[in-house]
Amino acid sequence: MKDLRRVVTAAAVGNVIEWYDFYIFGSLATILAHRFFAEGASGAALIKTVGIFAAGFMIRPFGALVFGRIGDLVGRKYTFLVTLSGMGLSTALIGLVPSYASIGALAGVLLLLLRLIQGLCLGGEYGGAITYVAEHAPDEKRGYYTGWLQTSPTLGIVVSLAVIVGTRELVGAEAFSAWGWRIPFLLSLVMVAIAIYIRLQLQETPIFQAIKAKGQTAISPWREAFMGENLKYVAIATIVVLGEGVVWYSGQFWALYFIQQQTPDVLAPNVITGAALLIAAPSLIFFGWLSDRIGRKPIILAGFFLAATTYYPLYTALGRAVSPAAIHYPAAILIVAIMVCYVGMVYGPIGAFLAEYFPARIRYTSVSVPYHIGNGWGGGLVPVITTSAYLATHNIGHALIYPITVPAVAFVLCLFLMPETRKISIWEPSDVRAPARG
Repeated sequence: MKDLRRVVTAAAVGNVIEWYDFYIFGSLATILAHRFFAEGASGAALIKTVGIFAAGFMIRPFGALVFGRIGDLVGRKYTFLVTLSGMGLSTALIGLVPSYASIGALAGVLLLLLRLIQGLCLGGEYGGAITYVAEHAPDEKRGYYTGWLQTSPTLGIVVSLAVIVGTRELVGAEAFSAWGWRIPFLLSLVMVAIAIYIRLQLQETPIFQAIKAKGQTAISPWREAFMGENLKYVAIATIVVLGEGVVWYSGQFWALYFIQQQTPDVLAPNVITGAALLIAAPSLIFFGWLSDRIGRKPIILAGFFLAATTYYPLYTALGRAVSPAAIHYPAAILIVAIMVCYVGMVYGPIGAFLAEYFPARIRYTSVSVPYHIGNGWGGGLVPVITTSAYLATHNIGHALIYPITVPAVAFVLCLFLMPETRKISIWEPSDVRAPARG
């Protein structure tokens, strides 16, 4: 039990740092827009910055392909050490890129390049971390232990918000806008060094060691994962994760963007979002634990349903709570916390579901690619689509068309296609497979 806690902690710490790296970009979007792009039409610089943020998501499936293959051939441990290092270095370099005033349009190009490196490395991180934890956890507690790992993105944004707020308070608002915003990016190097040290203490997973000793590792992970019968399972998993990804980024990350558009107060969006995430983060563990008892499918489907049916009234209420005239902090925090609980429902059990759905020999690849198509493309499009629609129309209903439609469609499709994997043992032979219907 002690070793398992150490495994979860080590995987989660690295994941927290990687998501810290990813989220400080989004959290500082309004400042980055002014520093790296020329001022144009209303909101143009912000839309460009959000577009670069989305580009990092778009490339993630390609990182999943590259690093998933390495993870299935070489091993889980060393692959996610490489992704962690690449992520940290690219993040720190963002803090060193000269502004538009210094080098013109090249500033935006360099920002995009580093953001793409971030996304490429993150594409290999999650599959490694969730596979690593799942291949240590007992079958009857896999949802619970992977649920702990699922808190790492939420904790990553909380850490990023805390560092941003702390730095701004330390150097002052004017200095932070001028140069202090670079500090959170540069701090990534220190955090990544700590995470790498922790992960170096880990051993390879017992399941991978066993299949490697028996000569059962995949010869061609891409061919095995994406040709033949397994392609059907990858497609079904992608549908599930598309719904999950849109719920995640609609309820957790676009809430921050939305609040930023409602109030001139720079700190308020970070305080509201950070407090809500801290309050609701345990829901990821709770719903992971609950999925060990009643199944992955009913909890994930319930999250899809609630998101699709309640986003409009929740965001309407959030707009009233953070009007330019005044901010009602308790109401705003409660509303965002409710939406983060929806994230807990869809995201808490997803790691266990994906690990159980695919055989060990191609698990890293088969988990990573659907995950990053769903979260990288499906979820990653949320900020740019919703922000663009909202800036163009200032109508919350128009902005929420995408966040409402995708979970609704995912609910209907998954009702028939998604299997229940709770009773599948990943410690069985590598050809164990979930049934096509749940």
